Amino acid sequence: MSAPYAGRQIVGMDLHRRRSVLVRMTEAGERLETTRIVNDPDRLRAVMVRAGETPEVVLEAAYGWYWAADLLAELGAGVHLAHPLGVKAFSYRRVKNDERDAADLADLLRMGRLPEAWIAPPATRELRELVRHRAKLVALRSNLKCQVHAVLAGAGVPVVMSDLFGVAGTDLLERIDLSPAGRARVNSALRLIETLGFEVEVFTRLATARLRDDAGYRAIQAIPGVGPVLGAVFVAEIGDITRFPSPAQLASWSGLTPLHRESDTTVHRGRITKQGSRLVRWAAVEAVQRLPAHTRLGAVRDRVAARRGRNIGVVAAARELTALVFYGLRDHHIRCLPDPDPDTAPDTAPSEPAA
Repeated sequence: MSAPYAGRQIVGMDLHRRRSVLVRMTEAGERLETTRIVNDPDRLRAVMVRAGETPEVVLEAAYGWYWAADLLAELGAGVHLAHPLGVKAFSYRRVKNDERDAADLADLLRMGRLPEAWIAPPATRELRELVRHRAKLVALRSNLKCQVHAVLAGAGVPVVMSDLFGVAGTDLLERIDLSPAGRARVNSALRLIETLGFEVEVFTRLATARLRDDAGYRAIQAIPGVGPVLGAVFVAEIGDITRFPSPAQLASWSGLTPLHRESDTTVHRGRITKQGSRLVRWAAVEAVQRLPAHTRLGAVRDRVAARRGRNIGVVAAARELTALVFYGLRDHHIRCLPDPDPDTAPDTAPSEPAA
């Protein structure tokens, strides 16, 4: 019987919803053990006992990784989160299984080639849950509103007002003559919209209450177009701003920079990558959509739009906005903007932006 390995061990964990595979190996790549476990804290703890002191563990940022990362950190392991896009090459192998995936993760870590994702601390994760749940509620509400519009369109009812769910729109919905099925659908949707509106407001208050004393959150609300709701999205999704060396890295992480493909003398720059936080990208675009032309971001949007079209102008302004957000979160002040008067400055962001 060989003596147990005394050096630091590398553990690759292929995490799934119900079961996981762990591969332990030495720093030289020698395989020590391959184990398949049911996802249970006690089972994982038993495997990690055999991994020695302070092992380096890597798992992919897959569905439900929070519990595993927290438990591993509690056990004294160095936890690394693999970025799913960075390890996508595994899917092109002729033979792909859980054991090889776990071993490849461990190999990438021990060779220093692992594309890592940031492990957000528990407080940031909780804030993200509030912000993301609110966004999902707004998306559900928007879907219901679209269904009401579809019923009216099918009945040939013109909608002349800008907001069908305002005072004038509500009056129209009450007095129009619809088929029994159409009336039932509209009434059901209106009841659900009202309920979702209440839930949206609840989660808005929960998220903004957590950020009341956050200096960066207050600072970025000085940016035209950014109010309490969009500000909460930026703070929750970005997290620790010091992990980005410059505004360019933040814009790239948000998916607002163009694709770059270069080979020999050929260079191609395409559409924006859209690889990154969908909510941050949406919030940046939403904030600059309706800004007046005399504002800094509005001027960028209109100047680029005059040359290259409205959509590209909006994206350019959104990218500029992420730079302002970067400095606001890092320095708690944005030098290129005047200090607002907290008693008179209006909230320029929509209180309940559409998802």
